[in-house]
Amino acid sequence: MNVGQQPYPTRGLSNIHAQPPPPPPPQEPSVYNIIPIHDLLTDHPSLRYPEVRAAASALRTVGNLRKPPYVTWDPHGDLMDWLGVFFGFQNDSVRNQREHLVLHLANSQMRLEKPPSIPDALDPGVLRRFRKKLLGNYTSWCSYLRRKSEVIIPKASNDDNLRRELLYVGLFLLVWGESANLRFMPECICYIYHHMAIELNKVLGHWTDPNTGTDFLPSVYGDCAFLKRIVMPFYKTIETEVKSSRDGSKPHSAWRNYDDINEFFWSRRCFKKLKWPIDFSSNFFADVEKIKRVGKTGFVEQRSFWNVFRSFDKLWVLLILYFQASLIVAWERTEYPWKALERRDVQVKLLTCFITWSGLRFVQSVLDAGMQYSLVSRETMLLGLRMGLKSLAAMTWTVVFGVFYGRIWSAKNSAGIWSSEADRRIVTFLEAAFVFVVPELLALLFFVLPWIRNALEELDWSILYVFTWWFHTRIFVGRGLREGLFNNISYTLFWIAVLASKFVFSYFLQIKPLVAPTQALLDLGDMSYNWHEFFSSSNKIAVVLLWLPVVLIYSMDLQIWYAIFSSFVGAAIGLFSHLGEIRNVDQLRLRFQFFASALQFNLMPEEQSLSPKMTLVKKLRDSIHRLKLRYGLGKPYKKIESSQVEATRFAMIWNEIVTTFREEDLISDQELELLELPPNCWSISVVRWPCILLSNELLLALNQAKELADAPDRWIWLKASQSEYRRCAIIEAYDSIKYLLLKVLKQGTGESYIVAKIFQEIDEKIHIEKFTESYKMNLLEDIHSKLISLVELLMRPWKDLSKAVNIFQALYEIYVREFPKRKRNTMQLKQDGLAPHDPATGEGLLFENAIEFPDAEDEFFNRQVRRLHTILTSRDSMHDVPKNIEARRRIAFFSNSLFMNMPHAPDVEKMMAFSVLTPYYEEDVCFGKQDLRTLNEDGISIIFYLQKIYEDEWNNFMERMRREGMENDNEIWEKRSRDLRLWASHRGQTLSRTVRGMMYYYRALKTLSYLDSASEIDIKMGTQELASHHSSRNNRGLDGLNSIKPPSARKLSKASSNVSLLFKGHEYGSALMKFTYVVACQLYGQQKTKRDHRAEEILYLMKNNEALRVAYVDEVYSGRDEVAYYSVLVKYDQQLQREVEIYRIRLPGPIKIGEGKPENQNHAIIFTRGDAVQTIDMNQDNYFEEALKMRNLLEEFKAYYGIRKPTILGVRENIFTGSVSSLAWFMSAQDTSFVTLGQRVLANPLKVRMHYGHPDVFDRFWFLPRGGISKASKVINISEDIFAGFNCTLRGGNVTHHEYIQVGKGRDVGLNQISMFEAKIASGNGEQVLSRDVYRLGHRLDFFRMLSFYYSTVGFYFNTMVVVMSAYTFLWGRLYLALSGVETYALNHSSNNKALGTILNQQFIIQLGLFTALPMIVENTLEHGFLPAVWDFLTMQLQLASLFYTFSMGTRSHFFGRTILHGGAKYRATGRGFVVQHKSFAENYRLYARSHFVKAVELGVILTVYAANSPLARNTYVYIAMTISSWFLVISWIMAPFVFNPSGFDWLKTVYDFGGFTNWIWYSGGVFTKAEQSWETWWYEEQSHLRTTGLWGKLLEIILDLRFFFFQYGVVYHLDISGGSTSIVVYLISWTYMVVAVGIYVIIAYASDKFAAKEHIKYRLAQLIVIVLTVLVVVLMLKFTSLTVLDLVSSLLAFIPTGWGFICIAQVLRPFLESTVVWDTVVSLARLYDLLFGVIVMVPVALLSWLPGFQSMQTRILFNEAFSRGLQISRILTGKKSN
Repeated sequence: MNVGQQPYPTRGLSNIHAQPPPPPPPQEPSVYNIIPIHDLLTDHPSLRYPEVRAAASALRTVGNLRKPPYVTWDPHGDLMDWLGVFFGFQNDSVRNQREHLVLHLANSQMRLEKPPSIPDALDPGVLRRFRKKLLGNYTSWCSYLRRKSEVIIPKASNDDNLRRELLYVGLFLLVWGESANLRFMPECICYIYHHMAIELNKVLGHWTDPNTGTDFLPSVYGDCAFLKRIVMPFYKTIETEVKSSRDGSKPHSAWRNYDDINEFFWSRRCFKKLKWPIDFSSNFFADVEKIKRVGKTGFVEQRSFWNVFRSFDKLWVLLILYFQASLIVAWERTEYPWKALERRDVQVKLLTCFITWSGLRFVQSVLDAGMQYSLVSRETMLLGLRMGLKSLAAMTWTVVFGVFYGRIWSAKNSAGIWSSEADRRIVTFLEAAFVFVVPELLALLFFVLPWIRNALEELDWSILYVFTWWFHTRIFVGRGLREGLFNNISYTLFWIAVLASKFVFSYFLQIKPLVAPTQALLDLGDMSYNWHEFFSSSNKIAVVLLWLPVVLIYSMDLQIWYAIFSSFVGAAIGLFSHLGEIRNVDQLRLRFQFFASALQFNLMPEEQSLSPKMTLVKKLRDSIHRLKLRYGLGKPYKKIESSQVEATRFAMIWNEIVTTFREEDLISDQELELLELPPNCWSISVVRWPCILLSNELLLALNQAKELADAPDRWIWLKASQSEYRRCAIIEAYDSIKYLLLKVLKQGTGESYIVAKIFQEIDEKIHIEKFTESYKMNLLEDIHSKLISLVELLMRPWKDLSKAVNIFQALYEIYVREFPKRKRNTMQLKQDGLAPHDPATGEGLLFENAIEFPDAEDEFFNRQVRRLHTILTSRDSMHDVPKNIEARRRIAFFSNSLFMNMPHAPDVEKMMAFSVLTPYYEEDVCFGKQDLRTLNEDGISIIFYLQKIYEDEWNNFMERMRREGMENDNEIWEKRSRDLRLWASHRGQTLSRTVRGMMYYYRALKTLSYLDSASEIDIKMGTQELASHHSSRNNRGLDGLNSIKPPSARKLSKASSNVSLLFKGHEYGSALMKFTYVVACQLYGQQKTKRDHRAEEILYLMKNNEALRVAYVDEVYSGRDEVAYYSVLVKYDQQLQREVEIYRIRLPGPIKIGEGKPENQNHAIIFTRGDAVQTIDMNQDNYFEEALKMRNLLEEFKAYYGIRKPTILGVRENIFTGSVSSLAWFMSAQDTSFVTLGQRVLANPLKVRMHYGHPDVFDRFWFLPRGGISKASKVINISEDIFAGFNCTLRGGNVTHHEYIQVGKGRDVGLNQISMFEAKIASGNGEQVLSRDVYRLGHRLDFFRMLSFYYSTVGFYFNTMVVVMSAYTFLWGRLYLALSGVETYALNHSSNNKALGTILNQQFIIQLGLFTALPMIVENTLEHGFLPAVWDFLTMQLQLASLFYTFSMGTRSHFFGRTILHGGAKYRATGRGFVVQHKSFAENYRLYARSHFVKAVELGVILTVYAANSPLARNTYVYIAMTISSWFLVISWIMAPFVFNPSGFDWLKTVYDFGGFTNWIWYSGGVFTKAEQSWETWWYEEQSHLRTTGLWGKLLEIILDLRFFFFQYGVVYHLDISGGSTSIVVYLISWTYMVVAVGIYVIIAYASDKFAAKEHIKYRLAQLIVIVLTVLVVVLMLKFTSLTVLDLVSSLLAFIPTGWGFICIAQVLRPFLESTVVWDTVVSLARLYDLLFGVIVMVPVALLSWLPGFQSMQTRILFNEAFSRGLQISRILTGKKSN
């Protein structure tokens, strides 16, 4: 079919093969996506490029290719059609990939340095480079499996080769484009492509089929054959596996995920098993029963904490060996370690480290075998053999070292001294040790010479595989990951410094201080215990408990050292990158004239020289130029002034930026005028800087002139010219007045001649430097005041002519009579032309008939007059312009970024094309009118809240609406509701905000495209055109949304910007070819069907944004209950004025078989275009001024960073939600330091930046054939985006980070939202620990990069959990020492009390957690200055930030630990609304009971029991010092949800909340009751993870729960009733109380069931009898035994934990207990316990609510930032609204 002439039907080539019946109606023939390839003769701006025609015509060279049989071949068909017919691809897929290919080849050819000799021909080099990149993964896969690549290009270059290359590339794109979910399995696609390329070669080689003797036909041939015969069977296999996993809840080891199925293609057995045509009876596919099916491949994910050791064994070996060595040295108790090392005994003891090392290797090998055994099958016997041999070898080494070590000591002991025999045996030991460490020495050698290792790993030689077989499994990824030598050295030095600090600290402050108390404890000898002692060596238990918290802290404090060092290194790198040099608008003023040159230098393409490559000389010249710009050396702004064109270019860009600020309502109309650079007019000879720079300058110049009245001209002028702005203000004011006076006077009158003569005279005096000699300087002030009154008169709507005449006459009088030093008579004045010659005119009538005011409607003239008035009159220096904090921040960041190092901008035509991709599900698109108005329970509506938080922006918005014709403010809800809804939506986290932000790219590209191509004449004429345009219009309108219309329509609409008025038309084509925005609205089809308002809003966005495309999944139901799924791309056609469907590509089934978000991204990625794709989330925003720098950023892909070019460009984020509440501020501060300083250090020097979250820019054609931009396996890839970074690193990519450009990002703003987000991230990290990617990175990266990787990903979460565990172990240890009596005995009998006292201070190491706040302070200092950073930090502390951070530490550790042990990670939709609503107590309890409240209560009980029984606690100071941080932990875990809850301490709300909580607890509910309604449903949900966990998880859970029984054992021996007895009988008797308590409960429960409903009196009687008997027994015991009242309180603390322990264990054993009678009792007791916990938590909340003034204080804490912006929260939270 002729791509050139014949128009397409939407469905493509209907005459070749028909599609399943499509649902939508037939469409106009001219529907296309970006370029109308179907009709190259149409009038479309992109078709003016010869490169587009070249690419399209290259595809049309079908020529003598064999025509497909069984179909009528259209003679106008192209190569893509040919492939589509031969290999059974869908028509729309062919159309999609045709445009994809043409667009890419055209863009690539545009970027050529030298244009090809024939402009309309495709350059072979362009195609060759593209093929190599696109098929790079396929080529390395073939090499890895030692198969010949089937991409065969003959050496001789001719047209056939070009066609052949196009066919290979087109085939790959078609295979990839239709593979649907298979795109997550890149090597599976390689396998398919490999065989299809073989068949393509056979067709091209005119092979005959040996079976039929006819021409060879591919095995996949016919209608939709590729989808049905290739994709669907693989898809069904994945789907079956996912279904068998019960939605991912089964253990990962029990089913195959995407990675398993993909890694099957990493071994050559895939060729034997699957064959081609594919053998669907193979046991690879889902049709085979589970037992016979191929199992896990490459890796088995097992739930266990051992994974942390397994994946990062090198780190743990280092920590354990150092700990052992330190302990051996410290045990000698010498002052310095080197003194101990001089002793031979110590030296020999240190050899035990080798025994430990080999033991650890044995542990590692056993873990490998235990976790990966299921990988061993008949085909992988060698793997099993290696596992066995490794364990055997490690065990042998352990035994050998043990024997050799024993022989050393036996020689020493038999001789009594270190004899020569003992020395000989030491040497033998060391020789064995040398052999043991040979592999490590080899690894060290390769570390020092990284390029050798890379080269060896990338060679696919069998001999190398044999040599490395012992060390690791041969896998396709993770080869050649070493960095260059320079990077190697930099991150090695970083880690050597970190490790040295840690090891010195650990030795002197952790290990050494504990040796003395340990020895003292061990030397105590026989002591009497307070309880029955089962083991005689109880001291050893005490020693273990003493060391345990220290060992835990020792294992995690490297995280703290990493945080400290990375903070300072990050700050240093930030300083050298010139971050934070311009921190505010005031600093910009000082540099504004350099800023204009910097903008020109960075954002405007330089003239193309013959060699565009950056030579060393060029780089040096660049650096020098940047230095000049940065510090204003050589006055670079002079160049701008001399070149009007440069000044105008700068003005156009700057004004466009300021205009977008006005459109976003960040600034007011007045601020717009003060900030903009007006076009050069009125014959002004200097750059017209913004008014804010010129304010007050003229008045200062006047004062100087008055003071230096008698000084020579030059002196005064030099003094005034010291300030560039003052010089410009003087000249502009003079030129403007000159122009204005002549403009107001009628042309040709005598008066206008006189005024012109006056100015001529003044000019002459200035020229010959005789101004001060000729005129009285003290009269300048009079002239100034008169001029001001004239300008003010001209600014009024009704101008008074007589006043104007008076002013003119007064000015004339001053000039003629008073101003000159030399007086002139009338005759002289007439001679000089300064008086009228005609005596009839008469002095009094001068100027009376000569004045003609300009048109009052001339907006441009009025604007210039207002500017002149500002220059003449302004006295303040306008430091508060613009007022808006966000506007100031953006201007400061943008201006600072232009002084940073960035690549030069190419022309828009020569830049890389890119797409933006946003996955969207069901979030808000745009707030509805009702959403904005609806009041919450406190009487607050969203619009009221926004009006108060963004007060200045609201006022600016209303001003804009009035300017656009709104007469009455009430109209805003009726006539202007769309504008209002958009204004609110652009302040929330909505899709419309994201789309507006991303479409700035399109607008920026159009602007830059115009400026690139505009000639000097265009620009000069453009300025005049803009000036006349402004003059001709009454008011200047600014659209709410950037309306994007064809140029003709644009001229008629209100201007959305300055530059757009000058567009010639081609800008649209350039911008569309370089940028596409695809939003993956998965459910858009369903939303349209249901008439959902979101569908209308999405359509509105498409209508107003030309470059926006929406991809969605359409479900088409056919008669037999069958559903066909389609990937559909739509756009809004501006000509047809409706939504049109561009492509409809059938899918093998529903897209969501893995995690939802990556599946949504994956289905839409086929519609993206360009070399790069930026992944943007639904909660992001962008700014016009940042979009201008995008083409600079894309140039980074061409530069080498280390030894590789980047594959992901990391971009910095700005968290825009920080102002909403103090919580949002804490979150944004924490996040900001992570996305700036944290990422900066990870990228350089550590070289382990991955991909976190979503403003990063991916090298699209690098990622497409390597699995895409995220991973989607169910549950394991719940943090889908981070795996893109892992995958990138493992496959040899390179991730960089760039801070001269930023993207906005919203964060969660309420505590519950934040906690759910933290839970999601922590659970995701828990899953990452189990994943193959983390294991491989842990083993394949070199040692120091592995450390960086660990501490910046899963290690952070693991160490957070360890901090919490250390607090636990510390307190349990103290409790043991107190209850057992060891503490009392040690204090009384130890001579070394001081040493024992050091035990107490161990816990203060936990306070080092403060250092994790360090990155935040350092980054803040760098960007905002030291004092503001300190002030911010102090303010945060006053707003209880520590409470929040401690609380979120609890969230992280709870969910991370639970996920690793039991699984249960799930996507938590956090919701992104504004948080002004009070959360009920029951809701908080549900969210935090298990993660925080119960744990806090447990720690509180320990602290209380310890306080009651410890001799140390009697010294209040010691007790406080020792437990203050633990109490802080308890308080923050209990109180944070209420402190950060709006109206958290409102007495009435607290009362209602408690009522709601008790209702929730007692509500029984039914089958469909939700957790929000009934405690029982929640309780079952809360333990659901125990149902899916494995045996080890259950066992560990039970072991941990046994701790609750210790309270009873310890406390009963301390009761007075026990009489000091330590017999076991005391403990056994105490159990009778438990039995009695449960018995009482059962009796009452039984009576309740039997009598409560009908025979109420009997139930009350039963209750009475039980109560009376209980009281009687207690009274008798108090009287006749030694029981005291205090015992009763203590026994509660002993028995309540026991009951809780039983309930916890019963939950684990639920499968056995549920069917028994016991279970009901367990449920009832659990309900009582939750009620008890609820009351414990409620008591402090109720107390604080009851205290006066606490509520207002809490409001102040919670909304402080918003308060400073005038948020009247007091009014808000009581609902007394003002409007």
